[in-house]
Amino acid sequence: MEYNFRAIEKKWQARWVETKAYQVSNNSSKPKCYVLDMFPYPSGAGLHVGHPLGYISSDIYARYKRLKGFNVLHPMGWDAFGLPAEQYALETGQHPAVTTANNLAAFRRQLDNIGFSFDWEREVKTSDPGYYKWTQWIFLQLFDSWFNRATQKAERIDQLIAIFGQSGNAAHECPGDRTIKFTAAEWSQFSEARQREILMHYRLAYLAFAEVNWCAALGTVLANDEVVNGVSERGGFPVVKKKMRQWFLRITEYANRLLDGLETVSFSEAMKEMQRNWIGKSQGAEITFSIDGVENAGVTVYTTRPDTIFGVDFMVLAPEHDLVSLITTPDQKAEVDKYLDYVQSRSERERLAEVKQITGCFTGAYVLNPFNGQRIPVWISEYVLAGYGTGAIMAVPCGDQRDFNFAKHFDIHITNIIGDAFNGEEANATKEATLQNSDFLDGMNMREAMDVVIDKIEALGLGKRQINYKMRDSGFSRQRYWGEPFPIVFKNGIPYALNEKELPLTLPHVENYKPGEEGEGPLANITDWVTVDAETKRETNTMPGYAGSSWYFLRYADPKNTEVFADRAATDYWNQVDVYVGGTEHAVGHLLYSRMWTKALYDLGFIGFQEPYKKLINQGMIGGSSRMVYRVRGTNTYVSHGLKDQYETDELHTDVNIVDGLELDIEAFKNWRPANKDAEFILEDGKYICGVVLEKMSKGKYNTVNPDDIVERFGADTFRMYEMFLGPVEQSKPWDTKGIEGVHRFLKKLWRLFADEQKGLIVTDAPPTAEELKALHKTIQKIDADTENFSYNTAVSQFMICVNELSSLKCNKRSILEPLLVLLTPYAPHIAEELWHLLGHTTSILDAPYPVFEEQYTKESAFNYPIAVNGKTRTELSFALDADNAAIEKEVLANEAVQKWIDGKPVKKIVIVKGRMINLVV
Repeated sequence: MEYNFRAIEKKWQARWVETKAYQVSNNSSKPKCYVLDMFPYPSGAGLHVGHPLGYISSDIYARYKRLKGFNVLHPMGWDAFGLPAEQYALETGQHPAVTTANNLAAFRRQLDNIGFSFDWEREVKTSDPGYYKWTQWIFLQLFDSWFNRATQKAERIDQLIAIFGQSGNAAHECPGDRTIKFTAAEWSQFSEARQREILMHYRLAYLAFAEVNWCAALGTVLANDEVVNGVSERGGFPVVKKKMRQWFLRITEYANRLLDGLETVSFSEAMKEMQRNWIGKSQGAEITFSIDGVENAGVTVYTTRPDTIFGVDFMVLAPEHDLVSLITTPDQKAEVDKYLDYVQSRSERERLAEVKQITGCFTGAYVLNPFNGQRIPVWISEYVLAGYGTGAIMAVPCGDQRDFNFAKHFDIHITNIIGDAFNGEEANATKEATLQNSDFLDGMNMREAMDVVIDKIEALGLGKRQINYKMRDSGFSRQRYWGEPFPIVFKNGIPYALNEKELPLTLPHVENYKPGEEGEGPLANITDWVTVDAETKRETNTMPGYAGSSWYFLRYADPKNTEVFADRAATDYWNQVDVYVGGTEHAVGHLLYSRMWTKALYDLGFIGFQEPYKKLINQGMIGGSSRMVYRVRGTNTYVSHGLKDQYETDELHTDVNIVDGLELDIEAFKNWRPANKDAEFILEDGKYICGVVLEKMSKGKYNTVNPDDIVERFGADTFRMYEMFLGPVEQSKPWDTKGIEGVHRFLKKLWRLFADEQKGLIVTDAPPTAEELKALHKTIQKIDADTENFSYNTAVSQFMICVNELSSLKCNKRSILEPLLVLLTPYAPHIAEELWHLLGHTTSILDAPYPVFEEQYTKESAFNYPIAVNGKTRTELSFALDADNAAIEKEVLANEAVQKWIDGKPVKKIVIVKGRMINLVV
């Protein structure tokens, strides 16, 4: 009876589907456990061996918790909307719906081939109208809500309208435009258009004008990372800044709750720090500087260091700041316009990243220091962004390195207010330094000066104490086709929500994805769809990819519900995701927005918890072990790695799948590409040896390995265990197909404990020995702890140790092997299920009771003592731990090896250290 892994795995995968082995109920008396993967985007390239790392990790944990008596939800779905699908469709001439369906089917087949325990009855895909109906519905809830800073939660717009009708907005500062102030009487006199415009500044989902990167040649808006040095990355076409109407989510209102929530979840400290840094909470003050010569106008800045106000030597505005056109003097207008043209070609990323490049322009205007009336020149520079803070900074060269560099570059006067803390070469002020040349702040340290100056600013009406956040409201519009249409119509230019009964607003079928003339999405070209009637038009942008992924974990609780996004009883039962597994690339965007959506739905009473994910596991990356060949420059001759230094060569990637370890399959290489057909080779020892480079696994480096090939060659169980054996889940590690053979041999060795090729099943009901029980229970203890803690690599090692010990003991006993199979089930479910049934079981091992560790079997009753003569170990003898010294001495002296080394000499002394060693002095 041989280990025919191919037949075994296909058999049990089919049986599990047939019996709906992984289907889970929302009604169970068992404790629940919700295990979730960040769902994949199904690209045309399919899975490579790096992708399943996280899925195998979560699958092991889900199976383990099921065996431990939990009702486990372990679903899977598809992040099916987004730009890659649209681009792939453009490249292949197919509709995104077609390519997405094909890619999804290929991914599903590959995942099933690995034997995951997904409940496919709960499958979701974000591009399904039955799913995105509820994405649109949630958007409407955000559109119909505002964040009440007094109660620190989202509330309905109707409540805000009622407040405005009774008392205006005096108690509720407008987050979108703080200059908006009105009484109840004024509110009642506003037109409907004006009222809705004001409400838009409060809504959690709102419209605003924002600068975008417009490429006329491509007819589209580009993301910041698609613009390089003022031109499009694709094609090198000119890109300019253009203001366009965009949807935003007011996530900044949730900034403090997002920070507080991090204290309630089990994320790594590195992940928490990434989120804290992105949110970027700071405390300081807003100060308004009046503009010299301009009445009733001022420049408001936000600073975390108001105590340095006497050291302000210049002001810097973002080039896009609304005041630039107002304050620029006639003699500086030409220079300012020239500089503005330059900045228009710069992406935000370039403006922030290139700190060594100092650019700017003087506006000709001055503001006045509110405390001493000093005239302060106003500059503009690209390193200040309109969307950060107030879009203006007070520059203090003696306390900030970038301000210092700017001042030195443009020869601006620098005031030294910090004294010894500033060395003339670097701005390195500390909070312990004593202020000088600072009027009423002289002699104070910075900490006490902060409070004094803020109190004075507020008393004089020059500003106020302020908490700010670096995080900004992120754009929620995409000028693309393949995404959720917004459930919004414009009547005479005013946006209104669709009636919920009209959802889903489905995506119309189009053949042409060309953007609209002014940068709108491709939907703008579908006149019949856009135009509802003479006065009503639809929104032509679509939602971003993270719309559907911000709430998908909730839909899994009740995926087929057509009345609500998920029944409250279902979300109350499954509640938070207990373990969420995914890559760190989603550390900020996806996680923050998912957390914000969850908090908003909680505030509005739709769910009963505020944080979506209790515990987060970030799996590392499996890197590619690339194989390199060396072509003699100017020829079609390839020289083996060990001889390459004798020639001038070009190092080129070759397909890892035609290399056995390091040896190139020359015939396969010749057939790989037409250009290789006539290639010649300079060999070493009759072989062509490739070089090795460890790098990211990608198609472009020809280092991807298809898991289908590995499963076909070694089996899914081997593949699963090898991925875990490579190293800790959280760490990145290289793939090496050569190493998988050791894991495959381990499974064959395990099989031989149960079955013999000639005899068949060899398991007996004989009672176990103490050594066998010890090997088993040490393994139960280790596997239980390691699986709970995601230490899968050491768990696989323990399985190998145990099988080696049992093989040495020639153990074929049911009482030992059955519990071992249950332990192995989460890791290698197919072989475990097959052997379980060979042992005579008629029910699935998936529901077997998990073995219980019993300490009594692992306690040591004897110790193997090293026996030394004059300090040198000569042999070993085992004694019971409670043996008395007289009995030990008698047996040691009678031992033949000891007598040989004593050589008839009298023994002067026998030193016995219990549980450690024995030494004879002769």
